[in-house]
Amino acid sequence: MQMVTMALGSCLGIVLYDGEIKVGAMAHVMHPYRDGVKNNSNKAKFVDSAIAVMLGKMQKRGARRKRIIAKIFGGACMFDHVVNNREVLQIGDKNVKAARDVLEQLDIAIAGESVGGNTGRTICFNLADGTVVVRDAFDNKERY
Repeated sequence: MQMVTMALGSCLGIVLYDGEIKVGAMAHVMHPYRDGVKNNSNKAKFVDSAIAVMLGKMQKRGARRKRIIAKIFGGACMFDHVVNNREVLQIGDKNVKAARDVLEQLDIAIAGESVGGNTGRTICFNLADGTVVVRDAFDNKERY
C-alpha cells in the first residue's frame, strides 16, 4: 500500500513509520503551530497537532514511539524573499523548523529529508518498507 501527497511547496510532508509492525502515517501540513491562527480547528493543517494525531493513531494500531522514525519533505521557498521592498514571510522555513523541534521534543529521529530549495515536490510513501520516493517539479526522483 502506498500513500501519496502532491504539490508540496512551502507545505511540509511528514512521514512517521514503525518498521517493526509496518504501521505508518503521512500528513501534508500548511502551518507550523496551531497557536496564533484563528481558524485552527483542522488539526491536520499544522505541524504540531498533525504529528500528535498521527502518533495517537499509530499507537492505537500497536506502534511504539521508540521504534518510530520520521521523514520530512517540502518546506520550499516558493516566492521571492522581498516584494515591494518588504521582507516576505517564508512559511516553508518555519514549517521545517517546527517539524524538527516537535520531533526532537518527542525523541523521534528524522531518518531522511528533502527540504528547502525553491521547487515543489510530490512524495510517495510505501508502507511495506517505509521508503519514500520524492519527485520534484522537474521529475527528478530520489528515494529516502
